[in-house]
Amino acid sequence: MFEGFAPIETKVATEDDIILEKTPLQIYSIIDESTYEVSLFLCSRFSSHQFSTEFVSRAWDLDETTVKTLVGSQSGKGIVKLDPSFKMPEPKKEHYTGMALNCEEAPLDVDIKGGGKVVVLNTKNLPLVGEVGLGADLVRLNGGAMCSPGFSCDSALQVTYIVRGSGRVQVVGVDGKRVLEIRVEAGNLFIVPRFFVVSKISDPDGMDWFSIITTPNPVFTHLAGRTSVWKALSPEVLQASFNVSSDVEQKFSSKRKAEEIFFPPPN
Repeated sequence: MFEGFAPIETKVATEDDIILEKTPLQIYSIIDESTYEVSLFLCSRFSSHQFSTEFVSRAWDLDETTVKTLVGSQSGKGIVKLDPSFKMPEPKKEHYTGMALNCEEAPLDVDIKGGGKVVVLNTKNLPLVGEVGLGADLVRLNGGAMCSPGFSCDSALQVTYIVRGSGRVQVVGVDGKRVLEIRVEAGNLFIVPRFFVVSKISDPDGMDWFSIITTPNPVFTHLAGRTSVWKALSPEVLQASFNVSSDVEQKFSSKRKAEEIFFPPPN
């Protein structure tokens, strides 16, 4: 975790990969190359390398000798490699309770055999999202499965990042025109505007994605499956809406009565 930006699909490996913001305190990652565990390190480059000894001394109420040692000992690099003997404090549960949620361990909101799984982050399992006004979900779509066309019915935007796998995405606008049709893979990111309908089909190896949603308690409406809004409409309304015969309407209404929002690949 750090305050700054690196190019998309580029791992942060050196100080040059980070564009620092002009704030007094920067937060960087320290990656232990042997275990790939990530810790946080606070490096006050601004105060150490741009303020004079006098200002640092007065700000932190330190004597000049201590200030010179403090400033002179810093390498001036944003990423610091620790000595193997250096021990960082172990995280404690009380430090992240209410501030973080492990989606890998959280109870599933949706679990469809052969289809996929969903964990939704909202004010129930992570109260912090209510304060920041954002929600999220982690979706795992099985190989060859489809996510029902759906949209956020509370006018939220979705920023979706593909975590693993690959597949196809289609997005349709409020005017009924397809605005996006693209193949995506791990590392890709796309945005679904308000009330736009999105659907995804994964490749044989499956596809996982994580979406940031601009509401703390996201609610989605799906157009296919057992919970489809079409199921609540009368046959006559559907006939008139689609301008089709009763036979076509009956065939349309008779499908997807048991499935939820994920559809396993056809046999």
